Amino acid sequence: MIVKMGSLLISPPISRWAALRKRYLDRPLVKNRLVHSQSLRGGEQAHRFRGGLGVTAQRIWLSNLPEGFRGFRILQLSDIHHSLFVPLDHVAAVVELSNRLKPDLIALTGDFVTYSRSSIEPVAEILGGLRARAGVVAVLGNHDFRVGANAVERALRRQRIQVLRNRHRLLQRRGSALYLAGVDDYGYGADLGQAMCGIPEDAPTILLAHNPRMVTAAACRGVGLVLSGHTHGGQVNLPLLGTVYGRSPEQMRFKMGWDRLGVTQIYVSRGIGTIVLPLRWRCPAEVPLLELEPHQRGDAFSSAFLQRGYTTSWPMSTLGIAAD
Repeated sequence: MIVKMGSLLISPPISRWAALRKRYLDRPLVKNRLVHSQSLRGGEQAHRFRGGLGVTAQRIWLSNLPEGFRGFRILQLSDIHHSLFVPLDHVAAVVELSNRLKPDLIALTGDFVTYSRSSIEPVAEILGGLRARAGVVAVLGNHDFRVGANAVERALRRQRIQVLRNRHRLLQRRGSALYLAGVDDYGYGADLGQAMCGIPEDAPTILLAHNPRMVTAAACRGVGLVLSGHTHGGQVNLPLLGTVYGRSPEQMRFKMGWDRLGVTQIYVSRGIGTIVLPLRWRCPAEVPLLELEPHQRGDAFSSAFLQRGYTTSWPMSTLGIAAD
């Protein structure tokens, strides 16, 4: 609710926002529940996510992935959008769930906050509880830049989360190497050339880019895998009408889930939070858990699967998904 006075837009005070939020959440049709089949705390705690939450476990075959990274698991969290409508207890529940899945690496693909600078430190502190063997890495999203990119970066770094702003890092495992690059958001200074400077040609590379529009540039450089968010998967998926992007497969390309462009694969997460509307409809929040497998060029069996756009999905954790 925004009150317009002349040329000024005046938001209601926070207390009014809180009252509006409480009234909205108290509506019977909005009281959707997500109950983990195994509670985050011994079967006693149940967290509610409007529209539901699911873990998507999927195998990704990467060309020339070193054998040492076979089975390497990357958990992706995107578009948390901490705000009045995505409270800290929701974020804490996602952090606890992520840690229970025991990933090798956690990749945060931007939009930690929505509009308020006061949200930066609290959400960063909660995310500081994430744990993974190879660490936690992040890139920034468009909302992070609008609110204050440097402030978000500093807050994350204080929590030992590595922020990749047009640069890369080298992952080493069992004597093998894998490059992980990250760029600033599309339209806010993304520089893939700078991020990949120093990466050997044909080296296996994963790119974190908040906006999936970076897939075109990544494909031109032969990046193996792009992890993105930004779209929320459309967030609201109406019968017959589809999402804000449309409903046909062509319109939904690079908007949700797995796809590829040339040799470059991409996974676009539906994300955790919401924007504009404080709800999801037939588009539950998502925690992708991606397991890497090697695919050598010239391997006829693997090539056949890639040419058909095939990947394998399987349920890693059975979660209740509630629809609005």
